[in-house]
Amino acid sequence: MASSSSVPWVEKYRPRKIGDVSHQEEVVRTLQKALETANMPHMLFYGPPGTGKTTCALAICRQLYGPDLFKSRVLELNASDERGISVVRNKIKGFASTAVGQAVPGYPCPPYKILILDEADSMTTDAQSALRRTMETHSKVTRFFILCNYVSRIIEPIASRCAKFRFKPLGSEVMSDRLKHIAEREGLTLGEGVYDAAAKHSGGDMRKAITLLQSSARLFGAKELTGEDIIAVAGAIAEDDVAELLDLCGKNAFDRAIGKLDVMLRDGFPGLQILTQFADAVTNSENCSDGVKARICLAAAEADKALIDGSDDSLQLGAVVSVACLAMSGK
Repeated sequence: MASSSSVPWVEKYRPRKIGDVSHQEEVVRTLQKALETANMPHMLFYGPPGTGKTTCALAICRQLYGPDLFKSRVLELNASDERGISVVRNKIKGFASTAVGQAVPGYPCPPYKILILDEADSMTTDAQSALRRTMETHSKVTRFFILCNYVSRIIEPIASRCAKFRFKPLGSEVMSDRLKHIAEREGLTLGEGVYDAAAKHSGGDMRKAITLLQSSARLFGAKELTGEDIIAVAGAIAEDDVAELLDLCGKNAFDRAIGKLDVMLRDGFPGLQILTQFADAVTNSENCSDGVKARICLAAAEADKALIDGSDDSLQLGAVVSVACLAMSGK
């Protein structure tokens, strides 16, 4: 067994009970009521990454079956497993069709197994259709927990058979509380800007925020961590540099703004990262009218698509900066 010091903090501090899951109050309240009766329908959990979908599914299973029955009553498949139609017909159908064994004292141990399909929106339509038939046939002995980021990619016959639960992105206050708890347990000192930087550069993903904190602690040692440390580990650009670029655009100093862009690119920052942070700075700027923000963000969206398609970083960023200079100078 791995020592606690070698376990990723994401796993070490993963909630073991449904009541410990942060921020998803409505989901947690409903699931706790279902746990009291141990009569679970098929479940569909959807929402952004790192918001507690897998954690909730695993916590339910632990509370239903306990450690002894968990391995025999629960099967978890995620995106790393092949889940074409053959897997549904063989592995999933084989697990779903077998009868359940004896219960264990002290746990509800309802007379069904649970099959967790993580990131189910990456399954092919044919595989989902085969899964729908399996769900229908073996619902007496197996419950399905379908987990996905995009509920629109789940076929309607599956979605209509499940109780749907939407997981919200985590706010900065919720993240701060959790990171503070982990820091206290790990003996870390968190300085100014750590919580804001972790919340901003994780995008509401608690898993990413905890990983950033652990990576910073490993990289910078036991000294006091700062927001700059988190930004460095996240591979993000310093806020002052982005603000300076926006300021140069506001002064219509195109040549100097292009020079600033070149420095960022030579420092190794990817074009998409620069574009994302620049667009955020424009959106939050108090010096731009809504019309100016719309013009710049439209140019940024077009550049984003071009960069994903493989266009040159320097050219696309230069085009956005050009539009920003013109828009902010009233031209």
